[in-house]
Amino acid sequence: CERCQCHGEDKHTAILYTLLSQNLHPGRARQRCLCHQRRTVQLRTPHVTCQAASTVLVKTISFMKNLPSFHQLPREDQLLLLDSCWVPLFLLGLVQEMVTFEVMEAPAPSMLKKILLSGQSKGQEPEMTQPTLAAVQRLQCCLNTFWSLDLSPKEYAYLKGAILFNPDIPGLRASLHIQSLQREAQGALQELLQPLHSKDQGRLSHIFLVASTLKSIPPSLITDLFFRPIIGDTDIVELLVEMLYETSG
Repeated sequence: CERCQCHGEDKHTAILYTLLSQNLHPGRARQRCLCHQRRTVQLRTPHVTCQAASTVLVKTISFMKNLPSFHQLPREDQLLLLDSCWVPLFLLGLVQEMVTFEVMEAPAPSMLKKILLSGQSKGQEPEMTQPTLAAVQRLQCCLNTFWSLDLSPKEYAYLKGAILFNPDIPGLRASLHIQSLQREAQGALQELLQPLHSKDQGRLSHIFLVASTLKSIPPSLITDLFFRPIIGDTDIVELLVEMLYETSG
């Protein structure tokens, strides 16, 4: 986000800038300052969106559980892949399930709440964070770009495999085997695209390019936006591990 002109070092200069800007550009007077992108937001319908997101998360973990090649890896590698790849896989699930959402500005904490929180001891948990509008807009832009690709179910499956089996994660014990699994998924995706999109030779590279943007979305944003209203202070990764290794029946 660009630096806002209303937060200059000299407060009086900032006020003067605002007045002059309104006189020079009357049409811009009603526009919101760029710093609104830094304002915190929350889901407009959390009861609906969080339920849809939870369903997608369950399907994401089920995708991993149903891959024999994943369970043949050392447990340590499984945990590293889960921790590193759950966000882009979850976002792919949002796209595939056509989950849309809207946000609204989060209410600012009252002065009384600020005073009470300022007196907390250092050992207590900090106040939960809220996503910013700029971060959510960036997320929605990534999702919209993926929707424009109009992937088929098989394309989603092979792409998820290529994302999950990432050999570049530090600490992997079976990185060479994971690399071969990734190449296998990438090759399957390429073979699928050749007859379906013979006239679009750049589709494969375009898909991988768009997929790389999902890896830039921080897990904290996804957790705070979609799951914090449900799980509270629970560690999301610990919850995912329980889901991955729970036994049915």
